[in-house]
Amino acid sequence: MANPKRRHSKARTRTRRSTYKVKHVPTTHECPNCSNAKLMHRACPTCGHYRGRAVIETEDYA
Repeated sequence: MANPKRRHSKARTRTRRSTYKVKHVPTTHECPNCSNAKLMHRACPTCGHYRGRAVIETEDYA
């Protein structure tokens, strides 16, 4: 197995590790109908609206 000949600098190590961060965190936006947080391109779980239309029937939202 190969061993490194010289020590890697801190900058090189940190540059390599900078890609380990969480990349795909879902972004939320405010629903234009009820102002609650919802995922992009999804129907609002609170009021059931998507693009100005009711696509899901919900009992709680009046």
